[in-house]
Amino acid sequence: MLHLKKLSVGSTSIDSLRQWHEELLARRKRIVHVTRSFPRRAEEILPGGSIYWVIKGKMCARQLIEEFIEVEREDGGTSCGIVMRPGLIPVLEKRHRPFQGWRYLEVADAPPDLPSGDSPEDTMPSEMAEELRDLGLL
Repeated sequence: MLHLKKLSVGSTSIDSLRQWHEELLARRKRIVHVTRSFPRRAEEILPGGSIYWVIKGKMCARQLIEEFIEVEREDGGTSCGIVMRPGLIPVLEKRHRPFQGWRYLEVADAPPDLPSGDSPEDTMPSEMAEELRDLGLL
């Protein structure tokens, strides 16, 4: 299995990303993120792969990918629509440098989900967790 990682440009938190997705659901009845290129390794991502969202330099949530669809652009070309299942799953935050587009994310490199019912606000402050991870204590 394989995942994708993507910067959530314009999002300031998991809540703002969740709000954007709710607006998409209300307008389009599904959540589709359009990107320029199709993943060549799509068969490794589906079924069961997720998109891991990076917000403000931290990978902090994931969302299950349901399918990849072809989306026609205004210029007549095609792009890839990543169709995602509604609902964000918070993960143990992991620092990440900026990048463009999406990137593949190996399962071994994906951060674990937070325990069910926990949210980043219910756990220790992210800066503290980050420092403890840097020290090898988490």
